[in-house]
Amino acid sequence: QVQLRESGGGLVQAGGSLRLSCAASGRPFSSYAMGWLRQAPGKEREFVAAITRSAGATYYADSVKGRFTISRDNAKNTVYLQMNSLKPEDTAVYYCAAYRNLRVGRFLEYDYWGQGTQVTVSS
Repeated sequence: QVQLRESGGGLVQAGGSLRLSCAASGRPFSSYAMGWLRQAPGKEREFVAAITRSAGATYYADSVKGRFTISRDNAKNTVYLQMNSLKPEDTAVYYCAAYRNLRVGRFLEYDYWGQGTQVTVSS
């Protein structure tokens, strides 16, 4: 299995930027596709972005496409989420996720996730 630890959340103003990091331990990091999910109070968990094992492909929710960028550094066992042009509706707890087998269109079918980090965007 793999353990995940998110960091980098905080409070920012609308239009600002924030970069989240997720450090992984356990099985080799490169064995997993990785992703980011988020959940706002009272709402269901939502897919944000995903990246394949060797970063050959990335996937984004329509709501963040063009604003967010997912990347990974397998040598550092870390995945990142760069968030630009933040909007109040981006406010949520963001979770890092690991996929043993990533299937496009089934991004909520992950195997491991972290404790989450709070992102709050003020207007």
